[in-house]
Amino acid sequence: MDLQLKKLVDLTKEKIGLHSYGLHTANIYSHKNIFNGTDYTLSMEWFPEHITERTEDGLNPTGTAVVDLDLRSRRLKSIIFVGGKAGATTLAFDKHDSHDIIHWIEKETGLTYHHQFQIKKEEETKMLFQSCLHGIPVSPPGHIEIQLDDTGKLLSFSIFGDFPSNDPVEKVNYTLTLDSDIKQVAYEQWKLFEFPSKKQEKWLPIYAMEELYVSNDKKTTIPFEVMVDRRSYLKIEKMMEWDTPIHEKFEERPLNVTNDCVTSDQAFSFMPHPDTLPLTKHDQEMAIAGVLAFLRKEFPNDTANWMLISLHRDKRYIIAELKQIENIRVPQRKLKVFIDSMHYEAVNYFDNQLFLKMFEQYTASDVVTTSKEDAFEKIQSKLELTPVYVYDFEQKRYILCGKLDCQYGVLATSGDVIELDEV
Repeated sequence: MDLQLKKLVDLTKEKIGLHSYGLHTANIYSHKNIFNGTDYTLSMEWFPEHITERTEDGLNPTGTAVVDLDLRSRRLKSIIFVGGKAGATTLAFDKHDSHDIIHWIEKETGLTYHHQFQIKKEEETKMLFQSCLHGIPVSPPGHIEIQLDDTGKLLSFSIFGDFPSNDPVEKVNYTLTLDSDIKQVAYEQWKLFEFPSKKQEKWLPIYAMEELYVSNDKKTTIPFEVMVDRRSYLKIEKMMEWDTPIHEKFEERPLNVTNDCVTSDQAFSFMPHPDTLPLTKHDQEMAIAGVLAFLRKEFPNDTANWMLISLHRDKRYIIAELKQIENIRVPQRKLKVFIDSMHYEAVNYFDNQLFLKMFEQYTASDVVTTSKEDAFEKIQSKLELTPVYVYDFEQKRYILCGKLDCQYGVLATSGDVIELDEV
């Protein structure tokens, strides 16, 4: 075993107390993070010392410790004891003392409580934390989960998502209120959608608001879906149009998705992941041409019916995200097209139409009788504006914003105010 790798294995053994365990596997994986950087993870499987093989069905035996360690920071990313049986000797806590657990999290993650993470939910043997900045939630969010057994031994730990660094961030006074300016922004986000009602087996026309972040100085707005889905994706927003279809069947090929397992030499050199390469102007033009050729074959009659939203690299492919134009139904029809990054040809695609088929027997919406203005008038008192620190990918820093949202909608056929969760 590589000397650097052995040091991390030994570090893990001491840190968790795996003295009665034997290392079964140790592999290093790389992947692109949302900031277009490269993360390297050492993934280990430790078997109880009296066990040397997996079970007959190929699964890890009960008591196995599956541990992930960040290679760069040497900090724990996750620990799972298979079957809920913990054999580690050092990771035991007073389950009635959250400060004991918080102190361990601070020590192992380097994060500071109340400044970078805070409790979101607490149960008798389980705790969930979320990322924050000066006690205010952040977006994109990060989470930490801890689960103990009845005696206080650690059963699982995981940290995922993103947390602000420990670098000083100027504390800003949150000044946003639901004044006329913010209500105007909310009105612009107030739109008519069609939601499927399982109870009635029909589509319901409902006015609802798309979530949005508004900067504390009111100069910037950030769509919620950008933080959830697209973040570092290259924004395109191009309508796909053509005059003639291609009378040739699209030949779908299996995806060659690698697990990105790398050698010790590759990992400790911290080379950038191939998916972090920028999409050049040439890449963009050729990928768009590849998407267009795909649509002309697979959806020959759909000219001007699809919008190319974004491009990004993933699993060594160029991924094109598309959505159907002028479709107000929720969920919306979407495509994800995989483009060969060498030849710029579409090789495969995912279509959520299969999921949407469950609604194809639903009856169409009734006639809309309520105007947007009247519906918004009824909802204004239920608007929510809460402080959130949002990571600005262009400025590469967190900015204080207000999350503008509403848990209610207005049924466009009757004008009734309804809770969206109940639809």
